[in-house]
Amino acid sequence: MKRTRIRVLLATLVVLAATACGTSPPRDPATDPRPSDTDGTDGTDGTDGTEAASATPRLAITHDGGVMVVDVTSGDVVSDDPLEGFVRVSPAGDGRHALVSTSLGWNVLDLGSWGDEHGDHAHHYIGGEPGLTGALIEAAEPGHAVAHDGITTLFDDGTGTITVFDPEDLDEGQPETTTAAADEPHHGVAVRLGDRNMLMTVGDEESRSGVRVVGPSGAVLAETDECPGVHGEAFAEDAAVFGCEDGVVVVDGRDITKVSSPDAYGRIGNQAGSEVSPVLLGDYKTDPDAELERPTRVSLIDTRDASLRLVDLGTSYSFRSLARGPEGEALVLGTDGALHVLDPESGERVDTIDVVARWREPLDWQQPRPTLHVVDATAYVSDPRRDRVHLVDLDRARVTSTIELPHTPNEIVANAG
Repeated sequence: MKRTRIRVLLATLVVLAATACGTSPPRDPATDPRPSDTDGTDGTDGTDGTEAASATPRLAITHDGGVMVVDVTSGDVVSDDPLEGFVRVSPAGDGRHALVSTSLGWNVLDLGSWGDEHGDHAHHYIGGEPGLTGALIEAAEPGHAVAHDGITTLFDDGTGTITVFDPEDLDEGQPETTTAAADEPHHGVAVRLGDRNMLMTVGDEESRSGVRVVGPSGAVLAETDECPGVHGEAFAEDAAVFGCEDGVVVVDGRDITKVSSPDAYGRIGNQAGSEVSPVLLGDYKTDPDAELERPTRVSLIDTRDASLRLVDLGTSYSFRSLARGPEGEALVLGTDGALHVLDPESGERVDTIDVVARWREPLDWQQPRPTLHVVDATAYVSDPRRDRVHLVDLDRARVTSTIELPHTPNEIVANAG
């Protein structure tokens, strides 16, 4: 293993004023354009390090021209960093930072941190200044970023380099990293597990076909080549699931199980897992020749018995429409504008929550479309047609507040505050 070179452009941290947490009255996001503050103030008293009643979540939102950090309670944009090209964002794995993908690699974005710094059980703002920290983990083509078991694993599609680090090190701005490598560069994904074994996809620039379990010494412990077009990864409790063009493969320790689709071509390329559910939520596409297939069915894969169930929602959705709730609920944001809540065990629809107006998925996958991201019992749904983000309380099954934005939102990540 060798260390990657991390270029630190900026390492200045300052303490910000604290923002008190509050609740907003429910409103119809389609008709009420007001910001989601409750008392007409920004929730601060102008004093750095001010004590707060509870933590304030923040959002990292990409847009055409950069990435901004938005305070959920006040609706204020607390940072807006310009970036060139198409920008993507992923959770870094520590609940505070995000990883912003650009042509240079993964840029570290600080959303802010709260904690019991003084030991008095009160929440204080203890993080750095929101925005890009200046740390950059270089990559030719930054791809999937996976946080699991307290470890973050990055896959460089351009070189096949796999970079691993402890996300808690991001507090210092420069994490120590180790690297491994796939046999050949490809659009892949890798995950370092808590036992130090590595899961990784197998492929090249032309095709992808398998999944491999590699030990700390580099020895191959298990592998399969029965996963054509392998794409994406998620965990259902402790089992990892990788999508294929004809189903999925489930990796549990060194055991690899193929779960076949009912159709000859039944592609599952985007997945959403849960730590509290053995059932994985996936998309499901059946037309290999479509310019853009707009599926109406989702897949539910039970990792206990390697079974696959299809559920027809009666509405299409996009690759940014899948998420899981705090109890393992399967969540799908439909093009009908509603958040569909499914029981993952039965496949039954248990709730439908109206969030945005009807929409149609654009042909260009980089173009904005309503996007779903969930932290705890709050679902964040972007509304690019109106430059807004809606907050959905999953416990109460309704939109509770809406934030207006200065830019059209594309990808979105939230921290827990």
